[in-house]
Amino acid sequence: MPPTALDRQLIAVKPITVPTTDRGVDLQVKVTAPADGRNLPVIVFSHGNAWSMDGYEPLVDRWTAAGFVVVQPTHLDSRRNGIGFKDPRFATIWRVRIADLHAVLDGLGDILDQFSGLSTRVDRERVAVVGHSWGAQTAGALLGARVFDAEGNPGEGFSHPVVKAGALVAATGTGDTLTPFALKYLPFARPDFSTMTTPALVIAGGKDQSAMSTRGPDWFTDAYHLSPAPKRLLTIAEAEHLFGGISGEAVKDTTDENPARVVLVADAVSAFLLDVLSADGTRWQALQDQVGASSGALTVESK
Repeated sequence: MPPTALDRQLIAVKPITVPTTDRGVDLQVKVTAPADGRNLPVIVFSHGNAWSMDGYEPLVDRWTAAGFVVVQPTHLDSRRNGIGFKDPRFATIWRVRIADLHAVLDGLGDILDQFSGLSTRVDRERVAVVGHSWGAQTAGALLGARVFDAEGNPGEGFSHPVVKAGALVAATGTGDTLTPFALKYLPFARPDFSTMTTPALVIAGGKDQSAMSTRGPDWFTDAYHLSPAPKRLLTIAEAEHLFGGISGEAVKDTTDENPARVVLVADAVSAFLLDVLSADGTRWQALQDQVGASSGALTVESK
């Protein structure tokens, strides 16, 4: 695989409509791919609440430059669909999100066929899911995580057989620490990570204080600590929920704008996935070296 280059030509195709049932709104995706290269691995990316396939370009462009094909669905909670917290449909959107990823993975061949010449350049044996915030919980379900019900019983499984690895950025934690707002509108934000067996990288911010939980930033490390190996955890001490602006440049929701931090998150995901999917650990070793030189600003744990 050619080295990451920011001037590598990338091509995007959107919208591509993916067949679904009982959704009410067409499921549309954006596909971004390198203009060159073969045997390209795939990332299916799940966005955070209210975003869409048009967000997270700072991450997507670096992943694509690293040699990945990135597929981005627009989930029902996107701002463009106008489904707010008080909409009766909102309570089941977490399930629709998971179904969206399944529909993308099940229809991946047809999706790639809509992008001229791409289907023959993709290695469909190397597929990963990545998500941020609510998208991290969505992606985690395909890695094997479940959701606790009101009585504390884990629900059904949603893992997908083609998913070989994943990365969860600011993944919702678990436990009985949800705030009154979260209990009312987001009671499904209580994942059970004990069955999340697929290899994954968890990225957490040391200053990510969620309004959804009474716990501190360590809430976002549960996906690592409460899941079985193999897992890795990257903690970025100064990062808040958008890690310097991963959803887009100069986005008003970003409280810790830092372009270098965005690059770090993007490259950490690429390095981990290349290590797991391609047995190429050179970029992960480079990340480890960066962590070692960071004087505690970055930490990595593995199990």
